[in-house]
Amino acid sequence: MAVSAGFRAALAGAVLVPVALSAALAGAPDGRPARIVSLNLCTDELALRLADPDRLVSVTWLSQDPRNGNLAEAARRHRANHGLVEEILPLAPDLVVAGRYTTRHAVAMLKRAGIRVVEFDIPKDLTGVKAQIVDFAAAIGEPARGRALVAQMDAELARLALSDPRAAVPRAFVLRPNGFTPGRGSLVDDVLTAAGFDNLGASLDLGAYAQVPLERVVLERADALIVDTEPDGPPSLATAVLTHPILRALSPRPRLISIPSRLWTCAGPSVVAAIARLRSAAADLQKGGRP
Repeated sequence: MAVSAGFRAALAGAVLVPVALSAALAGAPDGRPARIVSLNLCTDELALRLADPDRLVSVTWLSQDPRNGNLAEAARRHRANHGLVEEILPLAPDLVVAGRYTTRHAVAMLKRAGIRVVEFDIPKDLTGVKAQIVDFAAAIGEPARGRALVAQMDAELARLALSDPRAAVPRAFVLRPNGFTPGRGSLVDDVLTAAGFDNLGASLDLGAYAQVPLERVVLERADALIVDTEPDGPPSLATAVLTHPILRALSPRPRLISIPSRLWTCAGPSVVAAIARLRSAAADLQKGGRP
């Protein structure tokens, strides 16, 4: 396998300080990881919520942007990384947390260097979200914090329970940039169900994530279109599709709901905020509310 000059330099630097590296790999006196590095936007958020700040060495640059991360201000207090092994090795981490499908080269190299790496998958439903929080908390030596966060989420979800489960269920399409929509087997689908919506992307049997022609959106007669943006936010790729003549000609017009993807992509309490927004919109639609 080809090794970059940056990786060789970083590895050489690490070899020159074996005492410091060995101390880092040993972790804290109580056995918990003392130098945690995150290589993924979703693991960033869990680390920021569950780890002591002085034990979190670095998070990705993505989480420091409020358009991407839910804890951007807290993330900016930590060193930023771009998922490059030459950035990570000099930090002498004793635990690296990463996504299952991102920064694969860095993950492989860090494992070869003998550094503990724990990888986390993309949660497919709310049960998976809560399980991932518990698993992450255990990995960083904070199991009680994980259980407490899940209990807090469960309490908030109980307060958001459907007021009248017999009411007509509004139908919604989630429109992502370039016409993609989440379908069955995705976290978005489970969140929509919990909020009282029928996800039309799931009924089309297109898999977890697929591109849908606008003509199909029109034919399905959605009660709501959900776009990846902040309410009253500036124009974006997510909202540009709404100016298409075929959608503007719809009558009655579907309700437009703005839910930024950062709220319902990763495991964390932000999914509860997404459900709260959607639950309110669903209740309004059930009462006959329209744009």
